[in-house]
Amino acid sequence: MASKLLASAASTLRRTLTEKNATYHLFRRLSTSSAAADPSPSAADSYEDADGITMKGVKISGRPLYLDMQATSPVDPRVLDAMLPYNLSRYGNPHSRTHLYGWESENAVETARSQVAALIGASPKEIVFTSGATESNNISVKGVMHFYRDKKRHVITTQTEHKCVLDSCRHLQQEGFDVTYLPVGTDGIIDLEMLRSAIRPDTGLVSVMAVNNEIGVIQPLEEIGKICKEFNVPFHTDAAQALGKIPIEVDKWNVSLMSLSGHKIYGPKGVGALYMRRRPRIRVEPQMNGGGQERGIRSGTVPTPLVVGFGAACELAMKEMEYDDKRISQLQERMLNGLRERLDGVIVNGSVERRYAGNLNVSFAYVEGESLLMGLKEVAVSSGSACTSASLEPSYVLRALGVDEDMAHTSIRFGIGRFTTEAEIDRAVQLTVQQVEKLREMSPLYEMVKEGINIKDIQWAQH
Repeated sequence: MASKLLASAASTLRRTLTEKNATYHLFRRLSTSSAAADPSPSAADSYEDADGITMKGVKISGRPLYLDMQATSPVDPRVLDAMLPYNLSRYGNPHSRTHLYGWESENAVETARSQVAALIGASPKEIVFTSGATESNNISVKGVMHFYRDKKRHVITTQTEHKCVLDSCRHLQQEGFDVTYLPVGTDGIIDLEMLRSAIRPDTGLVSVMAVNNEIGVIQPLEEIGKICKEFNVPFHTDAAQALGKIPIEVDKWNVSLMSLSGHKIYGPKGVGALYMRRRPRIRVEPQMNGGGQERGIRSGTVPTPLVVGFGAACELAMKEMEYDDKRISQLQERMLNGLRERLDGVIVNGSVERRYAGNLNVSFAYVEGESLLMGLKEVAVSSGSACTSASLEPSYVLRALGVDEDMAHTSIRFGIGRFTTEAEIDRAVQLTVQQVEKLREMSPLYEMVKEGINIKDIQWAQH
């Protein structure tokens, strides 16, 4: 009976899809149920035909090149292979202790825990699965300060942290805690002596990002860890952009807490982890109450397929990190050389020496960034963090580096990853150069500079 019902449903679905495709070509959806459903008004605005793809009023000739790896990365096919069984046949709740389905899911979760721990040199018992780095950052910053609130009332962080860390700190300020936001140099690196002098007897946490999501600079984490150890202050780092890209050793860095994310290392979205040191033990107040899963720190059913994917991505990163880094460094060099050979006024934002090669954040003088982005429809790039890209304000990270507002507005972040090809880099360079040249032709400022006029000396009059 069940098989007849399934066959009937499949037949109806095929008929429905055929009728829909006769009218227009929808994007291919992975979910057959969503493909069969009537399109909403917003979905009807997105379609594909012989002339290309139209979405949100923008028409392009085909799917753009993807160079936004800091926003998210594609799932590695090998990761997907590892996940599929736990979506289709091994779908048990890992917290069900009375039958095979629960046991095999629990084993898979614990295997993934070991894979994540191995990549950062930790014990599996120190890994807590979360929904992502944002949740891990919230647990770290708010959880630590709430737990030690009677004795510790001060947090130190930097002005260039991810927005979820900055907002967590502002939340603590509203509760009466003190927060010191350390400035960074023009290279994006903090001053270690400034950090040392900012530590107080009531400092409860130092939070410094490992690799910046906008400009890719790598902070001197080992030195920061030594200062924190000297003053016996817990050290938290947001390592979402560092995991799988640079070597991480929690003992060498002396971190007490570390936030990790799955979708930045070719794993699935919606899963991350929090490393919590056991010796000396760090304590946090849970930010979510429930069934007491993950040692009571993060209640809620652990999503087995996502966790398995995260673990598989970490294992692959451990094996291929050195190769990926060498290849991505070559592609970054190819892109930067290609831009500089054909354009003047190309400035790299942040330290050139201390940075992750897959993040190339550059500013193009005398070009408006939003116009450049709109012109680069065939290349998927961003002007900064995906979390703040809806804002037309210049990047707060670039402003913290002391970048002029006009140059901050012209920044583009190119994200290079494991699956990026040389052909994609060459095409992106070609399209970027064409668009920058086109915009500069329309720029009176660029004409004045070419004529030898220093535009900073001009006294602009208001009308």
